[in-house]
Amino acid sequence: MASPAIIKRTAQPAPTGSYRIGWMSLLAALVGVLAGLIAYVLYDLIALFTNLTFYHVVSLHFCSPEKTAIGPWIILMPVIGGIIIGFMAKYGTSKIKGHGIPEAMEAVLTSRSRIEAKVAILKPLSAAIAIGTGGPFGAEGPMIQTGGAFGSLVGQLISTTASERKVLLACGAGAGMAATFNTPIAGVILAIELLLFEFRARSFIPLVIACTLATSVRSVLFGQHSMFAMGNVDFDVPRGLPFYLLLGVICGGAAIGFTKLLYWVEDQFDRLPIDDLWHPAIGALGLGVIGFFVPRVLGVGYDTISDILNNNLALQMLILIAVFKALALVISLGSGTSGGLLAPMFMSSAALGGIFAIGVNAIFPAAHLSPGAYALVAMAAVFGAASRATFAFIVFAFEITHDYNAILPLMLACVIADLIALRYLPTSIMTEKLARRGLHVPGEYEASVLHMVHVSEVMRTDVQPISAEMTVRDLAARNARGEPGFNLSVGLPIAGENGRLVGVVTQGDLLRALEDDPEGRATVLEAGSDPPIVAYPDEFVHDALHRMVSHNIGRLPVVSREDPQRMTGYFDRSDILSAWTRQIEDEGVQEHGWFARWRRTT
Repeated sequence: MASPAIIKRTAQPAPTGSYRIGWMSLLAALVGVLAGLIAYVLYDLIALFTNLTFYHVVSLHFCSPEKTAIGPWIILMPVIGGIIIGFMAKYGTSKIKGHGIPEAMEAVLTSRSRIEAKVAILKPLSAAIAIGTGGPFGAEGPMIQTGGAFGSLVGQLISTTASERKVLLACGAGAGMAATFNTPIAGVILAIELLLFEFRARSFIPLVIACTLATSVRSVLFGQHSMFAMGNVDFDVPRGLPFYLLLGVICGGAAIGFTKLLYWVEDQFDRLPIDDLWHPAIGALGLGVIGFFVPRVLGVGYDTISDILNNNLALQMLILIAVFKALALVISLGSGTSGGLLAPMFMSSAALGGIFAIGVNAIFPAAHLSPGAYALVAMAAVFGAASRATFAFIVFAFEITHDYNAILPLMLACVIADLIALRYLPTSIMTEKLARRGLHVPGEYEASVLHMVHVSEVMRTDVQPISAEMTVRDLAARNARGEPGFNLSVGLPIAGENGRLVGVVTQGDLLRALEDDPEGRATVLEAGSDPPIVAYPDEFVHDALHRMVSHNIGRLPVVSREDPQRMTGYFDRSDILSAWTRQIEDEGVQEHGWFARWRRTT
């Protein structure tokens, strides 16, 4: 008979949780520093290729392509970049295609968070070439994928679990976002909403550390300023809230239209009867034509976004940017090239917000809406609704302004836009591509019911222990006759002297004992497991389930912590379903309110 101390020690999981979180935090710190350095290198590469392409000089000083004097040659520059990207995707890796975030999500869902090393090299290089030759993209999507790739590589170099590798991937992706825009909190939230699919200490702590260090490295290399410069604006709260509500509706429609248009264009490229290798060049030709007439659509456009936020552009230019930047983006990105989605969508949606404010002021001169304020809110609302990362982009816009007055307009417009998009857009701009491949991406996160229901709430109390002296032959006969209390399908606890729990016997134990001794002379205690693996009434169902899976067993006797050999119940797989049933009832069964009960009594 096993002592109580042995039984209790066997049932307890190894206390390694805190140690692993500390170790993961150290790895996350390394990933964060790497992400900050990579962001700096990528930004310099974009500047280098832009200067080589449009100004024929070797310089790391960033300059927008719109100021180029190369004339009609501007049409061919993106085509050259498109051809290079096509060859890189065909003979390097197809993972460089797209804007980066869906590819990182796919790695989490299908590859146990493993990303190939060549993706970490080719993705930033391809993005720098695409943007440097005029592509209307941002650096943030490729940076998120590249940071995630380096996080994954760290998790592959060092012994980790698949879940820990996912955390490191998310740390790299979130740190990439933070390092690009100087928005560490938004980087944390974006990684939680789009990559982690959980909110737990084991992932949150390393993620915060990675984003903090990435932003610190960025501050040293880039300076403390944000990517977008924005002066003081009047958000006009609370008088302007009805206008922000209307803007939210418009932004929700814009998110729907942009998402559908992007994937419609992608479908048209897929139908072309030519090799995929040439698709980016064809898309780049369309971009070049647009860029010849509206040069502001070329390149990342961070300076143009700043101009919009500071109300430095006239209405006509805002209309051109809103229409042609979006058109250039869907044509280019739909062709399968490499580039980020955030910055170009920010530009076109910020222009949309500015147009809205100017239009309202024209109709209602007394409104005095600030175009910069509405540009900022629209920028967050459109992309938040399209990506289903609304919370991340509410915080993102706030981190840009550091103005508390922006919070209420951002919250209202962003959730209204999200509500509209949820109604008419089954998948997000991030998950549509994955859904087409048959992948399901979790969109809502909640605490598992298994972490909230105690074993005592679902355990069975009708299973009685059998005597340790009973023979295998006797038990087999009673089980065959179907006698109550001798059903081996769930296993049976074994009681010794004074009814003390000493073991468990299962159907498999019985069959093995009969193979060794067809006469069945052995006792059930000799045939069963000793000491038994147990559960406790006050622990959560998740902990009991984890113990069952770890030991490959289907049932656990439930014992008192004070007396580990006194059985108080029995827990098996069917009790796990009982916990789920409780959650389904909580969510689906409507209870009569006070008003309904009052009506029945009158």
